[in-house]
Amino acid sequence: MAGYQYPLRADWSTEEIVKVVNFFTKVEQAYESNIERNEFMEYYRAFKSVVPSMAEEKTLCKEFEESSDYVAFRVVKAAKESQPGELLKVKK
Repeated sequence: MAGYQYPLRADWSTEEIVKVVNFFTKVEQAYESNIERNEFMEYYRAFKSVVPSMAEEKTLCKEFEESSDYVAFRVVKAAKESQPGELLKVKK
């Protein structure tokens, strides 16, 4: 963790917290180095199993962006627009 906090909710289980934190660390990875598209999508699907609501997803991603300057939406969009096996690298 690079001096900021991940957006979490008190009512989540430990397993759910791990899924959400893992997703946000993969967003970081897409900015700081790169990540394979399929790997990222696995973490995104796990995140969506905890946060199925698009409104809550936007809220959490906005909180993460305000804390870290990483925009999760850009990484998700890049992943959805890329082909399986491609490496994702997002610039700030």
